[in-house]
Amino acid sequence: MSPQSAREDRWLFVTLLAVTVVSSIVSSLGAPLVPSIAERYDVPVSTAQWILTASMVAAAAATPVIGRWGSGRLRRPVVVGALLVVLAGTLLAALPLGMGPLIVGRAAQGIGLAVVPLTLAVARDAWTGDRLVSRLSLLSVATVAGAGLGYPFTGLVADQLGVAGAYGMGAGLVAITLVLAWRHLPRTAPGEPQPVDLPSAVLVAAGTVAVLLAVSEGEKWGWLSAGVLGLAAGGAALLVGWVVRTRHLTGRGRLPLVDLRLAARPGVLGPNAVAFALAVGMYGLLTIVVLLVRADGSAGWGLDRGAAAAGLVLVPYAVCSVGGSRLALRVSRRFGPHLLLPVGATTFAAAMVLLALHHHTLPAALLAMAVGGLGSGFTFSSLAPLIVPHVPREETGSAMAFNLLLRYLGFSTGSAVSVALVGVYGGDDAAFRATGLTLAALCFVTGAVVALAGRRHPGTPVPA
Repeated sequence: MSPQSAREDRWLFVTLLAVTVVSSIVSSLGAPLVPSIAERYDVPVSTAQWILTASMVAAAAATPVIGRWGSGRLRRPVVVGALLVVLAGTLLAALPLGMGPLIVGRAAQGIGLAVVPLTLAVARDAWTGDRLVSRLSLLSVATVAGAGLGYPFTGLVADQLGVAGAYGMGAGLVAITLVLAWRHLPRTAPGEPQPVDLPSAVLVAAGTVAVLLAVSEGEKWGWLSAGVLGLAAGGAALLVGWVVRTRHLTGRGRLPLVDLRLAARPGVLGPNAVAFALAVGMYGLLTIVVLLVRADGSAGWGLDRGAAAAGLVLVPYAVCSVGGSRLALRVSRRFGPHLLLPVGATTFAAAMVLLALHHHTLPAALLAMAVGGLGSGFTFSSLAPLIVPHVPREETGSAMAFNLLLRYLGFSTGSAVSVALVGVYGGDDAAFRATGLTLAALCFVTGAVVALAGRRHPGTPVPA
């Protein structure tokens, strides 16, 4: 490789990494401030939590759409356009216009996460062999590390410059990433743009919002109230309608928003199941640890620290997630890939158990977050390398888009459900412990089921 080609290669990887990390950082901006925002706008914590949930729902709905639009020659314009939307949303969130515009701006920021599958598709076109595996692993875990870095970034900046300052700094990061993408993304790509089933995207977004709104407001409105039951039933009906529409389009030979048959094939189903379950656990963990650090102890739990401490408690998580991704590569090479998902899920479940049982000091919380980072990094870095060999090259973007759709649906679910569980269990110290153990059980059971299923139906790699 010539020096110029090597330089271009490095800049391309830096650009893909920047798009992934910055999108994740911006999507998590403001999370440590949820208790402060709830107090500022006089709303329940479950309502203020929508500044995080909104970005995840937007990411879930936009991911398959952008994955289709970004095929072939439109890949670079779609990435650049999505980053422009993120920049506009970050600037809107920085303005003191109230809760409504803040949530709208946060939803626009979630669009950045939807371009992550395109970075993986670019990587598959640009590299092969061990270099491809290594870089897919780093790009996959960058989403986790970026979210972890976004928390301390938000907390430290907000302590000095306020909410507007945190989003202003986020806008600067997005602007730099936008310049990198404009200059270094390939101007051509194999394949042609694919048609997009926009009604399905609306069904996914509306159904998810309805279900999560019922979950987040259930304690306030009453779990058996007409509003909560109506939202839950309506949201479930919309999501079922999306599945039915997808089957109908597939049966008629038309291209659906995501190919559910591809998502359920052996070798792909396991990573998809783990992506959703651990995403629920991950954002559940991030949410309850922030509540733990910020709570004043009046309910029997809480460390009564500021926003900066709530952000810094995520540093071990971000650092160890990168370490977990490197460890996963070594385990895969020495013992085989079949151990990756079960080990990652079990490690993350252990972190939830640690936090549930030992959460009365800051060092205990830091230890739990470090273990959680290892589990997240180990698992999420493994998803793309496990999925990619089992799908045709031309369907890489679609397969990863669906995996990330599940991941983002899991993020938004974990964000809303974790707060609701604390309330459902009673709000006291026993409730905090029960919430952590519930999320741990979800992760552990999913890992065990995937391990057993993988031994029976390992799947056949698609020839390169």
